[in-house]
Amino acid sequence: MNMLIFIMAGLLVHCVFLASIFDIYFTSPLVHGMTPQRTPLPPPAKRLVLFVADGLRADTLYEIDDNGTPRAPYLRNIIEYKGSWGVSHTHVPTESRPGHVALIAGFYEDVSAVAKGWKENPVEFDSVFNESKYTWSWGSPDILPMFAKGASGDHVYTYCYTAEKEDFGAQDATKLDTWVFDHVKNFFQAAGSNQTLFSKVNEEKVVLFLHLLGIDTNGHAHRPNSREYKDNIRKVDDGINDIVSLLEDFYGNDGKTAFILTSDHGMTDWGSHGAGHPSETLTPLIAWGAGVNYPQKVASQFFEDEFLKEWKLENWKRLDVNQADIAPLMASLIGVPFPLNSVGILPLDYLNNSAHFKAESMFTNAVQILEQFKIKMTQKKETTLSFLFVPFQLLSDTEQINILRKARSYIHQEKYHEAVSLCKTLISLALEGLSYYHTYDRLFLGISVVMGFVGWTSYVILLIVKTHTSLTRSTQDNKASTVLLLYGFAATGVLIAFFLLIQTCPWTYYIYCLLPVPVWYAVVKEFRVIQDLVSLLLVFPLGQSIGFLGAGALGIEILVFSFFYRSTLTVGLIAFAGWPLITRLWAQAKVTTLSWTLLCLLLAMFPLMPVVGREPNISLVTVAGLVILLISSFSLASLCKSRNKYVPKKDLTILLFQMLNIALSTYVVNSTHNSLHHKQGLPVINQIISWTTLASSLFVPLLSPTFFFQRLLSILLSLMSPYLLLSTGYEALFPLVLSGLMFAWIYMEKEALQYYGDSLKTKLAVLNFSCSTDITQFRQLHLDDIRRSFFFVFFIMTAFFGTGNIASVNSFDPASVYCFLTVFNPFIMGSLLVWKIVIPFVLVSCAFEAVQVTTQLSSKSLFLLVLVISDIMALHFFFLVKDYGSWLDIGTSISHYVLVMVFTIFIMLLSGLAQLLTTKRIELWGRTKRHSM
Repeated sequence: MNMLIFIMAGLLVHCVFLASIFDIYFTSPLVHGMTPQRTPLPPPAKRLVLFVADGLRADTLYEIDDNGTPRAPYLRNIIEYKGSWGVSHTHVPTESRPGHVALIAGFYEDVSAVAKGWKENPVEFDSVFNESKYTWSWGSPDILPMFAKGASGDHVYTYCYTAEKEDFGAQDATKLDTWVFDHVKNFFQAAGSNQTLFSKVNEEKVVLFLHLLGIDTNGHAHRPNSREYKDNIRKVDDGINDIVSLLEDFYGNDGKTAFILTSDHGMTDWGSHGAGHPSETLTPLIAWGAGVNYPQKVASQFFEDEFLKEWKLENWKRLDVNQADIAPLMASLIGVPFPLNSVGILPLDYLNNSAHFKAESMFTNAVQILEQFKIKMTQKKETTLSFLFVPFQLLSDTEQINILRKARSYIHQEKYHEAVSLCKTLISLALEGLSYYHTYDRLFLGISVVMGFVGWTSYVILLIVKTHTSLTRSTQDNKASTVLLLYGFAATGVLIAFFLLIQTCPWTYYIYCLLPVPVWYAVVKEFRVIQDLVSLLLVFPLGQSIGFLGAGALGIEILVFSFFYRSTLTVGLIAFAGWPLITRLWAQAKVTTLSWTLLCLLLAMFPLMPVVGREPNISLVTVAGLVILLISSFSLASLCKSRNKYVPKKDLTILLFQMLNIALSTYVVNSTHNSLHHKQGLPVINQIISWTTLASSLFVPLLSPTFFFQRLLSILLSLMSPYLLLSTGYEALFPLVLSGLMFAWIYMEKEALQYYGDSLKTKLAVLNFSCSTDITQFRQLHLDDIRRSFFFVFFIMTAFFGTGNIASVNSFDPASVYCFLTVFNPFIMGSLLVWKIVIPFVLVSCAFEAVQVTTQLSSKSLFLLVLVISDIMALHFFFLVKDYGSWLDIGTSISHYVLVMVFTIFIMLLSGLAQLLTTKRIELWGRTKRHSM
């Protein structure tokens, strides 16, 4: 098969495998067509005020300051004398949009919203705002518009500041919250003199939403333990006090206003969020006013987190909820229908109302969730053949009717406690049934994907054996049997397509189910190769076979474990350090072996260090800049003193330009850090230098000579400049050590090939990337090439996890991008952070390209071996994906599979990028004569 066609087919197959996980685990949970449900009794409140302090951690709000005073005195007073409090448990991903959707719409966000930056609605949904008579909201342009766009009618009004105000480098991020409080005050001042507006704000079912972003911004910029973050909490506390007083005066203390304060998500100690760490998922919830319970004193209470004693709140009853439960609570307080898509369960302990009201509200909640279950069941029944449909046994139609009748009967008999208990049971069953139908096709799709996976991996192995080894005998295929085989698989494909068609399955199902057909056709077509391979294995010594399989399995498990425990990489690198001693290479090349061993041990230290961003240290970035300048100075001196080689002035000019870039980058990092530290913002000149450096980083290496070490050094210098700009601590030293090890690896592989007598002694310095040709005909694959491929995959994993577990969103430090921008922009910031991750990948891939040339092997053969290793890892993670346990476990298992699939696809693209960076040269000044050594 042509290599280009193979790569295109491989990309397509792996994109399908990657997309499958979203159809299996991340399809939208929303259904439409339900009837709105509201509590039939009059609500306790006419209006609701929702304060959302973005990025506010529960522990930081509730804890007592060092001097023994509350951090938020007004809210502490509410907890002790006026309202109810607890912890709201958020779900992964702990981002602003999913958190607000859970709070206001009552369901956990469809993950496809991430493709729109958590800003736009991938699917329409109902919300408390939509059900209200009027909603006025003030705050961030990233949050407010999505609820206005999703509302039916024009009753949701938004007042936003400009996106440019969301600046992590601003002098005072509390101005974002001050802006909100001031505009609310101005609004009610205007309402006093505007009769139309006055009439609207005095209606029933009114919601006032204050989105307070200052705490989140200060947390990102200065960390949650900073003075700025804690001072912002105090200012929010004062602002809430002012707004409550203003509203009580405006409405004449009518006692018809309910207040809720909560947060969309928390934040880690290092100023990030997105994953499932308790500091991100535990957010505060304080409610008071009309219809809300007063504080409940208790002698003792138990919670696993043991925060109560630390907060000195052990005698005030703590009422924890899931984040989605807040939506039905708000709906119940002001008497609007529960949001149609809500899966929240009304937290009755927060309500200060009659037992009758609580029972009716819980009955409404149960019917509202049951409506979703019935729609979901109907949809699935309509798209499944009747004899194949397996209904959810615990909640049949008869059981639904019986439970509803019994609950209604209990309410008529004033057995409210029994009615509430029965409604909770019905809600639990309906939610379980919703999950059942939502995951109905999961096993079927999973089997299809696994069949495709196993088939593809088998085909690649057969391709390696057939075209890159001498293990098989070349025989002519029987055309008759090939045609028969083709017809058989084609008929199978038609049957599968017909089966899917009569069930009106989504178009993606056709891809997942039909993909294994051509893949397995390609496998079975190589029947002769399979026969030869089996024959060879049967005569191969059993002990050696078991040994090779055991070593391979151990290697794969080490790679898999590195996703969970970074220290696994340290163990692997220590083992690598001892590799020359085991193979006796040390006797042949002592200096190279010593360099390899020392660099392996040095690199092994990085996975044991704290995750990047948690302990910023700009001094280490400066040290890294100085070290790379020192290395480049030695290289420059070496080139100038070279007697056997003419070095054109333009090559020296390029090297000097790259050194200047390194010096400028080091200066910009320090300058930006100092400017932000003194709250003077990001200097424009620093921003210009940063973006210019980034733009030139992939272009400049193409101007340098394609001799091995000159080109590799040029790539290192060019990529180190943006890496320094994106660094905040010790990670700036990581590419230096990694590159040193890559140079040692190239030498070691050359020595290894000479040790086995497969190579002539040729100096690496004279090798030229642009002159390398595919010399597969000179050497076939042998077992040592599997080790080379494993080394490459392991080094890629080390580049990936060496400075942090980036499988977790919260490992990203926003401070990394401050040399480029400080105004919040998720896509640009995310892209810059991804490029920071990619840079070590590129360094490893370019080294691997050099290894392929030095070991006289084509890139195709080693690439196929790498593909097999990565696909086996991906299949391993596919079986580790789960949808039970904590949200952290679920999110981690899915993110691991996605990462390893992206990694497999990325290797294909990275191979092309590495070839471009190493072999191509742009001549700006005309071609210069080349002099060989």
